Amino acid sequence: MSLLARIGKRLEPLMLVMGLISPIATLPQLYKLYFSHSEHAAGLSLITWGLYAFIALLWTTYGLYHKNPTIWVGNSLGFIMYMLMVIGINIMT
Repeated sequence: MSLLARIGKRLEPLMLVMGLISPIATLPQLYKLYFSHSEHAAGLSLITWGLYAFIALLWTTYGLYHKNPTIWVGNSLGFIMYMLMVIGINIMT
C-alpha cells in the first residue's frame, strides 16, 4: 500500500467527524433565524443557502453512489441544515 493510501485510510475517521462538524456549525445561524433575530431574515441570502443545499445534495448523492459514508453522512446533514435555513428565510421574510 502506498504512503498516500495509508494516509488517506487514517484520515477517513477524521474526515467523517469534520463532515459532521461543518453542518452543526450552522446551528447558531438557525437559532438566530428562528428564535432570536428573525427580523433580520431579509438580510440573509436565499440564493447562497439554496446553493449550499443543492451542493450538499449533489455530494450526498455522490457519496451514496460510491458507498462512502465519509462523504454522504455529513453532506446529508448539511442538506437538512441548509434547507432549514432556506425554509426559515422564506417564512420570516
